[in-house]
Parts: sequence; C-alpha cells; structure tokens
Amino acid sequence: MKSIFYKEWIKIKWTFLAFLVLGIVGHTIMFLKVRHDILFVDAVNYWYSFLFRGYPYFSILKFLPLVAGLGIAIAQYFPETLNKRIKLTFHLPVGENEILLKMHAFGASSLTAMFVFFFVIFVSGSYIYFPAEIIKPSLLTITPWFLGGLATYFITALILLEPIWLYRGLYTITGAGFISFFYMYGTIGAYKPVIISLAVLTLLISTGVLFSGYRFRKGEM
Repeated sequence: MKSIFYKEWIKIKWTFLAFLVLGIVGHTIMFLKVRHDILFVDAVNYWYSFLFRGYPYFSILKFLPLVAGLGIAIAQYFPETLNKRIKLTFHLPVGENEILLKMHAFGASSLTAMFVFFFVIFVSGSYIYFPAEIIKPSLLTITPWFLGGLATYFITALILLEPIWLYRGLYTITGAGFISFFYMYGTIGAYKPVIISLAVLTLLISTGVLFSGYRFRKGEM
C-alpha cells in the first residue's frame, strides 16, 4: 500500500503543489485588498458593507476548490485510462475494490488536507481584520465551496474511469447540475441549513467510482 500511495503522489504532486501555491497567492491578494479597503474607507464602514450590504471580501476564493478538485482528479485518473493502465493495478494481489477505494481515499485526503490548510489561513488572516460576528457567517458561506471541490473530484473520477461514453455523458450532465448547487448565489451564511445535507451527499457520491471501476475491469465499452 505504501507503494500505491507513493505512485498516486507521483501523479498528483505537481498539480497539488500548483494549487497549494495558487491558494496561498489567492489568500494573500484577498487580505491585501481587505487591508487596502479598510485603510481607504475605515474599518467600521467596511464591516457595515459586509453585515448589511452583503459584500463578500472572500469572493476571489469561490471557484478555487472546484478547479483544484477537477485538477487533482484529472492528474490522478487520466493517466490510468491511457491504454487502460489501471488494469495493471487491478492485477495486484489486493482486492480490486479495496485498491480502488484506497487510491480514491488518497486523492480525497490530499485534497482535504489542502482545503484544511486554506481554512487555517482564512481564519487566521480574517481574525486580523474582522470580529467573530463576521468570520462565522463567512465560514458558513465558503464551506459549500470546499464541499463542492470534493464533489467535483469524486464526480470527475467517476467520469474518467467510466468506459461507456453514454454513461460518461449522463454523469457529466448530472454532475454539473449537482455541483452547481454548491455555488448558487445567496446571502452570506444562507447555506447554513443545508451544509450537513450537502456533506452527506458528497460522501455518498464518493462511492460512485466503484461502479465505473467495475465496468472498467470487465472491459465494457
């Protein structure tokens, strides 16, 4: 399993590091803009625009998790589909579903670790400029975006491993519709009542790769 995890890391490491750097740069730009705006209009007025006008100072982060999830999934699974290379992995003396789930778990864990790191940066930086009354609804607003990043990873892996093009098309249409729920416009903190439901659905979707993996192993076209 250590060899498998190392193989997965080799595939995603540059993509992972690229998005890690992109996230750091995005947070840096965001907080530099916050500092500039607070110095320009005064902190009280800036807070007022957030609390009563719904101005999201973190909008630059909105689609970062989605693109990161897409990129990690492509980096991890697209090479496996070339010439059906993943079949070599399935011939190892380990259960086929077990090895696929562990590959999937490695990618999801790497993505989750990146997102947790971004959360730490976000909270730490936000406490420099904002009180808790602003940070809490901000976290409720960005949490669905990061769940959407995980959902994007799971659905992209499902599509890439699917050998039947009709199913790929159906998964793409359905997946795009589902992921859009994570990024719908709403007031700050509006997603609070459904965050747990979205998290559960995202977890359930993570197992969908087993269906594509099964058809891939059986050579269905």
